[in-house]
Amino acid sequence: MNTAGWLADTRTSYDTVATSYADQVRDLLDRTPYERTALKLFADFVETTGRGPVADVGCGSGRITAHLHERGVDAFGIDLSPAMIEVARRDHPGLRFEVGSMTDLDLADASLAGLVAWYSLIHVPDDEIGLVLAQFRRVLRPGGPLLLSFHVGDESRLKTQGYGGHPMKIHIHRRQPGRVAAWLDDAGFTVEAQMTLSSAESTLGAILFARRRPDTQEGP
Repeated sequence: MNTAGWLADTRTSYDTVATSYADQVRDLLDRTPYERTALKLFADFVETTGRGPVADVGCGSGRITAHLHERGVDAFGIDLSPAMIEVARRDHPGLRFEVGSMTDLDLADASLAGLVAWYSLIHVPDDEIGLVLAQFRRVLRPGGPLLLSFHVGDESRLKTQGYGGHPMKIHIHRRQPGRVAAWLDDAGFTVEAQMTLSSAESTLGAILFARRRPDTQEGP
């Protein structure tokens, strides 16, 4: 799949639905206790490994960025959609949000204390996952925690409408946790924990905790 093609489709789709998307997900964490627990654990990991900036990559309207900030994390958001970033800045004034792509993060090497990709890998084709995870590893400090969440399954489907009935053109890729864990291992991460769950976020979702391995360490 052409990188420019799926990125353009994702950007345009979320520019179209940005306002209605924000309205629908704004209070979602209030109904997802397991997800809140995972985010708290991630925040604790960041604190115990030295603190520092944390990127919420694919931040959308900024709800996860704001949630982490409320828990003392120096979190900022990055999203492909300029309209989503406008909504995030509107809803969470004072927090840092910027337009960017997870395929080419405009961040210095080893500059992050942690990174979150909260249901934001679901539009990335299989053949681009390695590129994205390499970017995550590059910008994370050695030992820095990575928190991923995604929909579980074995199929991909084209979504043509969503969030208030607006037109979209994006593929949603469902993956098995073991497959994502293997990708992380190949990219230089050590997976420390994983869980599957059903909640308001996903009919069947997965959450993986991993850390960036040092450059000299191979394997788990």
